[in-house]
Amino acid sequence: MAGVERTASVTWQGDLMSGSGRIDSVGSGALSGLDVTWASRSEPDESGRTSPEELIAAAHATCFSMALSHGLAQAGTPAERLQVTATSTFVPGTGITAMRLELAGTVPGLDEEGFRQAADGAKQNCPVSKALAGNVEITLDARLES
Repeated sequence: MAGVERTASVTWQGDLMSGSGRIDSVGSGALSGLDVTWASRSEPDESGRTSPEELIAAAHATCFSMALSHGLAQAGTPAERLQVTATSTFVPGTGITAMRLELAGTVPGLDEEGFRQAADGAKQNCPVSKALAGNVEITLDARLES
């Protein structure tokens, strides 16, 4: 199978500290017009602006949930619901140092140990985890709900 390419277009104006950027578009058209600044990367909760680290966290949460959903279905225990939160840690001057995955799932017919094993497998094997491996500490807190 040939690889699938994804694109994003960003415009940055000015220097790093006082400049600003905007995610103009992505190839799918799913999002555009997202503002980004140095402050949105390095300071907590700057209203209305995103950061590369926030976007990587969103990508990781999505990728992980897809990988886990697939693995559970392949094992004959499809998930009813998976709720994933990914939190990236950015240290200015160092980069992304950690990614914390928090998972709550409802999976009929699966016990806690089987759920944790499936979640760990998805953490190790989803493409975003693989891209971060060796560079970012990835932790997982998985909780099976009834």
